[in-house]
This record gives sequence, structure tokens and C-alpha cells, in this order.
Amino acid sequence: MDSDSHRSESQTNPLSDQFSSLNDLCHDLSSLQDLATRGAWRSIIDKVARARALSLLHKPHDHITYLAFNALAFTKLRRFNEASSELDSMEDLDSSHYRYETYPKIYANRVGSMVPFCLRWIHALIPIKLGHRQQGLDRLYKLLDFTRTKITEKEKVNLTASLSAWRKREGFVMNCIIGEHLSHKEFGVCLSLINDLLSRDPNDPVLISQLGYIQLQIGDLEGAKVSFSNVENLMRESKSNGSLSEVELKNIVNRNKALVYMVEKDYVSAVREYEECIERDGSDIVAINNKALCLMYLRDLSDSIKVLENALERVPTMALNETLVVNLCSMYELAYVNHSDIKRTLSNWIARVAPDDFDASCTRT
Repeated sequence: MDSDSHRSESQTNPLSDQFSSLNDLCHDLSSLQDLATRGAWRSIIDKVARARALSLLHKPHDHITYLAFNALAFTKLRRFNEASSELDSMEDLDSSHYRYETYPKIYANRVGSMVPFCLRWIHALIPIKLGHRQQGLDRLYKLLDFTRTKITEKEKVNLTASLSAWRKREGFVMNCIIGEHLSHKEFGVCLSLINDLLSRDPNDPVLISQLGYIQLQIGDLEGAKVSFSNVENLMRESKSNGSLSEVELKNIVNRNKALVYMVEKDYVSAVREYEECIERDGSDIVAINNKALCLMYLRDLSDSIKVLENALERVPTMALNETLVVNLCSMYELAYVNHSDIKRTLSNWIARVAPDDFDASCTRT
């Protein structure tokens, strides 16, 4: 929830004062949380429908929390019209109806909004998914302003944990905005947004790397090399902002080097960089996927297929994403005459283990 309470950190941590479990926060919240973690989005929709039908939700925030899970489930399942209908039932997210202080008998000494942050994000995302891009972008920028206002408020009252959460939300929204502009090749806007973030946190290796990725897309190879060199210098001089672990930082440096090699068509060197990443972290799916692509470009289809198949076998929860599966199926099509049977076997396995929101059409069976 977006609570604005100005009590001390220890008092506002819900699991350390009057609440002993997630279920004390909201009706059967632990079950919803577990289903979401497992990607069981259809079960969440069924659970919400049952709770509503049996009138199991008694407090205002219970209704809002269940609505948020329902909208998120519909969004994950790409049922955007139904997600939009859930949001429409709330009308104005900033209405006094959704504030704790409106119900003092139920929420003594609590102030602020009951609306979960994810609901505000879905409210901005859905118009884009329904073809109303400008409306969605306007809402994303409005949400960015909202998060920055919250950051300012938390800074004034020295709420460290809450401040950290809102800064992560700011980064999340900014990445959503940048991703939307990137999808429409609006590179100038992306560069401006990233540079704005870097002006406030110049030692963020992820942001500097993102700058390099965009520079590569606009053909500025030398600029990308400078950006990637800056990330490596942060690692060497131990000046990173601490957002990544030592292994994550080393891997992002290797992946950056590999990208430059790929652009220069030096796939052997790129493979070497990716192998260093995988040796440190066997679940680095970006490195695994890109190593397989490099092997494919080197006409080593057999090994490229093995790399992806081994990843799916070793770390299925990490490796099972549509991009990797699309690449594997493309390799099957290039390597085997009977690729339809092989892809069907893969598709059957995915149907057993994948979360509900996995797009099975990526196997092209």
C-alpha cells in the first residue's frame, strides 16, 4: 500500500508490530502471494471470484488488494480488456474513498493511500496494450512524477526503508518509459531520460550499460565503448553504487565486452566473454542465450542447441522465457528435418512446467 504514515520505521513495518503474518494484513494474502510467485495467475482469478461471491472481503483495503491481484493476473495473461474493466470499477485512484483516514473506526492511526503501487502501474500500462499509446505514456510520466513526489516526502522525514522502496519504483517506472520509447526507436528521448538519471547517480553500472546499449542501437560504437569502459572502471576502482553484487558487476562488464565483439562480428571472443559469465553464475540467462547465438553465427548449431537445452534442464525457472525458446526453435528449424516433432516435444514439456503467463505460441508448433 502507498501509506503516507509518518511514524518511525519500526512502527510502520507491518510484520514487526500489530501484524504477525501476511494474512493479518489482508484476507488470505499469503495464498495470493504464493500463487503469484508460482505464476498461477488463473488460480488467482478463480480465488478472487470465489472471495467476492462468498463475501469474504470485509474491509476496504481487502477489496482493493484483491482487485489489484485480479488486474495483475489479467494483465499477465494478456487479457487486457478484463484488466481495464477492473480498473474502471475504481475510477479515480486518488479518491478519498481509497485512503485509510476516511475510515478512522477501521484504521485507527493510519493515513495514506490503500492503492498498491502495482495498480497504479497497471493503470498506466493498460492503455498502451489496448492501442492508446499516448494516453499510456501520459500516465507513465504522471506516475514518474508521483514516485518522485513520494521520494521527496520520505527524504524530509528520514524514512530510510520506505525511501529505498520508492527509489526502486522510480527506476522501474523510468525503465518502463525508456522501454516504450525504445520499442518505437525514439532513441533521443531514451538518451535524455538515461542521462537525467545518471546526473543523479553517476556510479550506477546498470544505467551506464543501458546508455551503451542505446548507443549501439544508433550506431555509435565508439560512444558505447566509452560507456562500457566507464562501467569497467567503476568495478576496478570499487566505485559502483552498490546496486549489484560483485559477481553481477563482473558479469555485466563481460557481457558489455561481448556485445561490442558481436557488433564487430568477432563471435569467438564474444563466446569467451559469455563463458566467463556462465562460469561465475550458471543462471546468467542473458549470457547463456547470447553464447548460443554466437555459436549459431559460427555455424556450430549442434553446440548452440546444447547450450540452450542444458540451460532449460539445469535452471528451468530462469531459462524458461519466450526469447530463449524462440531462439531454440529457430535453431531446431535450421538443424533438423524433423523439427516439427522436436518442437512439439518441447511445447509439451513447457505446458507442464511453465507459469500461466508463458506465451506458448513462441514454439511455433
